[in-house]
Amino acid sequence: MPLSIRLTDEERALAESYAKIHSYSLSEAFKRALFEKIEDEYDIAVGEAAYNEYLASGKKSRPISELFEECDL
Repeated sequence: MPLSIRLTDEERALAESYAKIHSYSLSEAFKRALFEKIEDEYDIAVGEAAYNEYLASGKKSRPISELFEECDL
């Protein structure tokens, strides 16, 4: 599916420079950047959901030293 993006000359130069440094085509650089951003936001959402679930459970954290003692480490 073709997609077009309007860039200023400055934005295009920056994007082309980035792509060249990483040996990507301009389209590959944009594609990678887009999907990395999507993955990052997904990971943040999953992490926040897990943390909120942990808080809602009422469980308390404890120092790692207690776990080491418990495991005789």
